[in-house]
Amino acid sequence: MTEGKKRILLIGASGTLGRAVAAELGARHEIVASSRKTGIKIDIADPLSIRQGLEKAGALDAVVCAAGAVNFTPLAEIAPATVDQSSYGLGITNKLLGQVNLTLAARDALRDGGSITLISGILSEQPIAAGSSASMVNGALEAFVRAAAIEMPRGLRINVVSPNVFQESMADYGPFFRGFEAVPVQRAALAFSRSVEGLQTGQVYRVF
Repeated sequence: MTEGKKRILLIGASGTLGRAVAAELGARHEIVASSRKTGIKIDIADPLSIRQGLEKAGALDAVVCAAGAVNFTPLAEIAPATVDQSSYGLGITNKLLGQVNLTLAARDALRDGGSITLISGILSEQPIAAGSSASMVNGALEAFVRAAAIEMPRGLRINVVSPNVFQESMADYGPFFRGFEAVPVQRAALAFSRSVEGLQTGQVYRVF
């Protein structure tokens, strides 16, 4: 490995954001691609899958997550329920707890001085109709990153990227984001580079 070159596990590598992050960081570093269906298969909602995926990946300098699912449901249609029965359950078990568990597992797997970069989103600050699950999960992730950063061992760093809706995703998500100025996904990829290649920790990198 050449000086300064990092070995990076990229979860969600096959998605719109993942492909952009791979193109940005892959120009300078080794990307170990992961998704639920290709490369090293990791389902972030399954702690065992996370641990097994990290073992298969081997020695790593960084773990980057560009994956996480939530439901978009009008608040009026959400009834009180346990997590496994709630419309909020997907976001809690997948995007939130999935990335928390990924952090905890990566903490023990990364080389000294390594980094973890998670994904939240603009709805933590700018809510939309039917987006209460995403707002809740994104806000919790950002709070978790700030708290986890002060307890990370061995010089490990952790940050989170909070992007706006992507121009490339407006065909699917446009009706939810009327009036938002969508950003090119490559701008979010730059924020991941800032996290992986910089020195900061406990940061929320907003790409609005």
